[in-house]
Amino acid sequence: MSDPISANELAKHLRGLSLYLVGMMGVGKSTVGRGIAQSLNYRFFDTDTLIEQVAQQSISNIFATDGEGAFRTLETQVLTQLSRQTRSIIATGGGIVTQQDNWQQLRHGAIIWLDAPVEVIVQRLRANSREAEHRPLLQTSNPEETLTKLLETRRDLYANADLRITITAGDSPKAVVQKTLVGIRTILHPAIAGSQNN
Repeated sequence: MSDPISANELAKHLRGLSLYLVGMMGVGKSTVGRGIAQSLNYRFFDTDTLIEQVAQQSISNIFATDGEGAFRTLETQVLTQLSRQTRSIIATGGGIVTQQDNWQQLRHGAIIWLDAPVEVIVQRLRANSREAEHRPLLQTSNPEETLTKLLETRRDLYANADLRITITAGDSPKAVVQKTLVGIRTILHPAIAGSQNN
């Protein structure tokens, strides 16, 4: 079946609405976000990157020197600024959904949950050990157990998203981008999308 509307038409139907990608660390929000932004001719922002720019230090250092509370405060400040943007794809940190104040900002756009099993996330992080080293919450003796517990506490929060995209082990970033674009069509035009949300 061909896509009901093209990416260009989809961007027009969005009418400038920004899209927020939520989900666990390591699911590929930044990579997928850049792909979606390119397809829709949107701008791309990564909250973690902006936090590091504002703080002029790495997230690992923020956690080590000031604690998670300070990081969450910065995260909310950055998100508040981003919520004023239009035509933007915004990749958020995995824990952004845990702060109630952030939901008011996220609701300025459509929220998309990139959902991958813990095994897939662990596999990806192991394939990129350098990335894993920059994840403060994973600096434990058993990262897989840590991820499992984090997902258990956040799953119901992620489920408040407007759209859920299920990621499997065999999905390439390009495939996830396409899944997401199709999914966006279903929430904008459910009558013509011809498929259920992933």
